[in-house]
Parts: sequence; C-alpha cells; structure tokens
Amino acid sequence: MILVTGGAGFIGSNFVLDWLAQTDEPVLNLDKLTYAGNQENLVTLHGDARHIFVQGDIGDSALVERLLAQHQPRAIVNFAAESHVDRSIHGPEDFIQTNIMGTFRLLEAVRAYWGGLTGDLRQAFRFLHVSTDEVYGSLAKEDPAFCEGNRYEPNSPYSASKAASDHLVRAYHHTYGLPVLTTNCSNNYGPLHFPEKLIPLMIVNALAGKPLPVYGDGMQVRDWLYVKDHCSAIRRVLAAGRVGEVYNVGGWNEMPNIDIVNTLCALLDEMRPKSGGESYRAQIAYVTDRPGHDRRYAIDASKIERELGWKPSETFDTGIRKTVQWYLGNQAWVARVQSGAYREWVQTNYAQRVA
Repeated sequence: MILVTGGAGFIGSNFVLDWLAQTDEPVLNLDKLTYAGNQENLVTLHGDARHIFVQGDIGDSALVERLLAQHQPRAIVNFAAESHVDRSIHGPEDFIQTNIMGTFRLLEAVRAYWGGLTGDLRQAFRFLHVSTDEVYGSLAKEDPAFCEGNRYEPNSPYSASKAASDHLVRAYHHTYGLPVLTTNCSNNYGPLHFPEKLIPLMIVNALAGKPLPVYGDGMQVRDWLYVKDHCSAIRRVLAAGRVGEVYNVGGWNEMPNIDIVNTLCALLDEMRPKSGGESYRAQIAYVTDRPGHDRRYAIDASKIERELGWKPSETFDTGIRKTVQWYLGNQAWVARVQSGAYREWVQTNYAQRVA
C-alpha cells in the first residue's frame, strides 16, 4: 500500500486514478477536503476496496501516526498543500500552516514510523514530496530554464511556504537519513482542475459569457505540463529515483498567458461556437496585475529524462485540446464545484482589478 496525501485535489486525484488504473496496489488517501479537495473527483472509485479515503489534516500528528501504524504503507506521496498564489496574497496564514507546519508534522510522524521499520521494509521505504518550480523565483527572458541546482528565490507567500517545505524534506534526509525524493513541477493543466487557475477559469468564464481577466499585459511566461504526464513522472521517480535527489518535471511548453487564452478561445470557437458567430476573444479583459507577479518560469526537465528515461507524452496542442473537451463534457462537475465560497473568492480577487 502507498499513502497519498492531498489525493482529492487536482493533481492528487489524477494521480490516484491513474495509479489504480495501472496497478492493484491499494492507496490510502488522506485529504483535508478544503475548497479545492473534492471527493467527487474520485467518484469512480466508490466501492473500490483498493481505495481507502480518510478525511484529515497532515498536521494532525495523532491521526497520521495512527494511519501509518494501521496500514503500514511502503511509500508516501505528499501532494497536500495550499497552492494558489493569489489566495496566498490575500490570506498567507493558511499557506504557512499547511505547507510548512503541516509538512513538518507529517515528516515527524513519518520519521518515527520509518525508524520502526526493519530489513527490506526499511530499505525500500520512500517519502516523495511534490513541489513547484515557483520556489526558484522568476526568470528573465534570456535566462536558461530552471535546473535542480538553481538557487531558491521565492517571491510569493505560496512559493516561500513551498520552499520552506522543500528545505525541511531535504534536512530530514541529511540529518535523519529519511529516504526522500522531491519533484518540482511546472504549471499543470488538465481534467479536474479547480476553476480558479488560469486555464479552467478561462474556459468556465468563456462559456458563462463572463470577462476573461488577463493580468497586466498577459506576457507572463509559464511552462505547461499536462497533469497525466506529471503523474507518470511521479510514478517513475517513486520507482527508480535516487534517494535524496530532486527532479524537475516540465512539459517543454513555454507560453505567454495571453497565448494560452487565445488558444482556449480558438478551441472554444471550434468546439462550442457562439450562436452569433462572435469569437470568445471578445470577452478578453486586461486587468491590473497581481502584486509581485513573476514574469517567467521555465523547467529544464533533462535530468529526469537522462536518469530515469521520462519525458512528457503530450504536446501542448494535444493536451489542451483534451482539457477543453473534458470541461465541455463535464459541465455538471463544474457547476457543483462552483460553491458559494468559490464565487466569493473570484469576487474578492478580481473586483478591484479594473480594466
């Protein structure tokens, strides 16, 4: 059995679904079910004995210790995190509590559990920590992409809290010998993405006839990674990664935000054209940029390809088409996740950003 934390969120739920589609090894899924954690993401696993879901917090030491003792997982994949930059600007404390204190308490529980293992079980155990490229800071246009040796220069409360969690994981390996692995990924997209991030927000707003808010000049560059490619990379690192190592996971797809929005509009024009023939591009609205907005991220994913033979299967063209098709085919899911709390958040974030 493996333990997956944050397994009802966007990336975590995709990982759990893909894992159980490819193996019969059970998953113990621990998720706090905050606004972005949604058990409906896992509805196809209802009644599946291979999937054990527990609602709880990685910061609840007693709960984590009990689950480890009861289920004896051979590995832990830690997705649990607050992950939205804009939310971290409006309310950083949740990010400090979950990403730093939560990771610390999880590591303490895991250290005690691993310390009690013996023989092959102790030798084979792994703790895989899933992190982000945002810990490296921002790149200038001419800078080379982030590699694993880049200095950490986080610029938001979110990325600072994730950087702190990465350092804790590294320290627990160096000090205590805990067999850890860390992955730092670029921007994910794909099915089950909560509609506050750029791609799902643009799709949802476009179909609802609402403005498509683009920060600043829209020329912020990100590397885009299809979520199922990310999941396959994590499986590969868990299976064959060198203990103590960091692996950057990217899609080799650097694109400015405005190009992403225009691509989405073109796909929606094709797949769900408006009755009057007008393009969804007419809904684009440039709004005030967010504070401290990093200009460019880019991932050099050559190490994971060189050492572990992994590279993404999807191009951006194939992945973004699949993503739009998924949202068009799952409007009921979108409607149900758009709770009052979600609508209040969008209002808070965008109400003051006049065109």
